[in-house]
Amino acid sequence: MTTTRTATAPAGRSAPVRFKAACPECRGRFELASDAFRLAIGASRRTTFYAFTCPGCGRAVRKPAGERIVELLTGGGVRTLRLHTG
Repeated sequence: MTTTRTATAPAGRSAPVRFKAACPECRGRFELASDAFRLAIGASRRTTFYAFTCPGCGRAVRKPAGERIVELLTGGGVRTLRLHTG
C-alpha cells in the first residue's frame, strides 16, 4: 500500500490523500481516497485490518494491517475503529 497526495488543494486545506489498493477477487488495481477505507485496530495482528469496497467488482475487501499500514492509513485521515476486548 502506498499513498499519493493530489497536487493542488484549496488555500488552508491539506491535499486529499489517495491510497493504491488491489482487489484479490477481480485483480483490479486502483487508487482510492482516504474516505473509501475503514481501519479497525484490535488487540492482535489478527484483529487489526483495513477494509474497502472494490470499485471494479463491488466486493468487500478486508486485508490485514501491520504497523506500517496502520501508520500510513491513520496519517492519511482514514477513519479508525478501535476494537475492545473483554
